[in-house]
Amino acid sequence: MSLRGVSQLLYQIKVVNQEMIAKFEKETGFSLTRYELMMVLNEKGKCSQTTIQSELMIDRAAVTRHLKILEDDGYVVRERNKDNNREVFVEMTEKAKEYLAKCGKDHEKSQYPLNSALTEMEEEQLSDLLSKLIKPKEGIE
Repeated sequence: MSLRGVSQLLYQIKVVNQEMIAKFEKETGFSLTRYELMMVLNEKGKCSQTTIQSELMIDRAAVTRHLKILEDDGYVVRERNKDNNREVFVEMTEKAKEYLAKCGKDHEKSQYPLNSALTEMEEEQLSDLLSKLIKPKEGIE
């Protein structure tokens, strides 16, 4: 693929990213990162900030900023590890669990653009392709 082809592809990804994130945030009321953070907690239960950082592939300061907002809004609780004061554990509140359940039900009823634009198979293919772009190729540094 030519450099121009690559730049066009990346630009398309950028535009789609901006549009989809804006629509997602309007529908859920959460930034995509904070929503994903809560989904990690929903799947893993109580876990360390380091685990969240690793799952979301974002830096420690960003995780802390997002958790502060979620904590202030009553969606998460943070507590220091009694055995290692530098480690912080995070847990979702009932308010967050109820909100995620409601959000999921509302999403099923809505005509969210991604739902209507892609088939289930296309969603899986897109996910596979994006994962391939994110993960470095074996043997290449």
